[in-house]
Amino acid sequence: MAAKRSSTETRKPRRTVSSPQSAQQRNGEQPLSLQRIVATAVDLLDAEGVDGLTMRRLADRLGAGAMSLYWHVENKEKVFDLALDAALQHRAPPQAALALDWREDVVRQLEDWRVCMLRHPWSASLLPRRALGPNILGRLELLSATLSRAGVADADLNVAIWSLWNYVIGATVTRANFDRSDDDQAAAQKRVTGLNERYPTIERSRLLLDSDWDGTFRKGLDFLIGGLATEGK
Repeated sequence: MAAKRSSTETRKPRRTVSSPQSAQQRNGEQPLSLQRIVATAVDLLDAEGVDGLTMRRLADRLGAGAMSLYWHVENKEKVFDLALDAALQHRAPPQAALALDWREDVVRQLEDWRVCMLRHPWSASLLPRRALGPNILGRLELLSATLSRAGVADADLNVAIWSLWNYVIGATVTRANFDRSDDDQAAAQKRVTGLNERYPTIERSRLLLDSDWDGTFRKGLDFLIGGLATEGK
């Protein structure tokens, strides 16, 4: 009679399901995390723009399978939301550097916002059509609170906020896309000069040669804030 097999020998091995993260750890690779996915998505958007981000390309950059991303993020739309909010994170200055004048506070906040969007030009096109994350809402809360403390009435606060929002986004989109060489600018100005009877003011102001983007942005803010200043007195 054959010897009876022990229960240990006859028991079938139990199947286990391991996450992509545990597999990566066994292979010595850096594990996936939501933070890594978002940071890599920002890098991919910086390099290839909105149309260049797909889950497959994102997974390739992470050295992972596309399906493994879904352990951490629901879909590509959520990746866009998270990447946008990460790109627009506001880093407040130290308390000692805070301005006493509310106008300076507003200018600093909006200049920082513009710098962030110029660093990530795709953000300006995504911002109006994405869910607003905590970083973006934090910027709006800080701006709203600053204007409210300055004396802007609640009835006028939304108008002030959206006016400044529109100004920053418009200025950023124009700067990111209105990129002409010196030769192109000179040629455009020459055409206007040849038609100065039709465009005398543009020709006189040399509008088409103006490339002082930072100065124009700041002076435009002065115009807008000047209107708000009467509310803050």
